Amino acid sequence: MERLKTASKVVGLKQSQKAVRAGKAKTVFVASDADPWVTEPFLALCREQGIELVEEFSMKDLAKACRVEVPTACAVILKADN
Repeated sequence: MERLKTASKVVGLKQSQKAVRAGKAKTVFVASDADPWVTEPFLALCREQGIELVEEFSMKDLAKACRVEVPTACAVILKADN
């Protein structure tokens, strides 16, 4: 979680999906309390791409770590070369 505070990242489902599809995602954080109908297709995409997944934090915790005010379902740490 500490990595989210300092790393280059994107926040939110749409931006996270774009990063994964573009091959820019290093690590994906998905909130454990987010609705499965929202997160399951995204998780499947991440698994297909072989991206590291972290699913142990709440939407509120992710928002706090990303320094956004609205609870978020997911966030992505971007690869260093992006």
